Amino acid sequence: MANELFQEARKAVDIALQSGQEDAVSKAKNALTSAFANSSTAEQQQLQELQKQLEDLTETDRSLS
Repeated sequence: MANELFQEARKAVDIALQSGQEDAVSKAKNALTSAFANSSTAEQQQLQELQKQLEDLTETDRSLS
């Protein structure tokens, strides 16, 4: 059975990376947090990579301001 929270987190991160909007980034971070506790070790590693991508996005936004 697929981990639904994991899939939702991946989708939310994709949306945040495409839009770059602060609200989308916030939703993605919340989705990552929710998914992490209910994920396998392999999924947790993928979630950590997604979180890094969000952090890189927000750092880029800050440097452009």
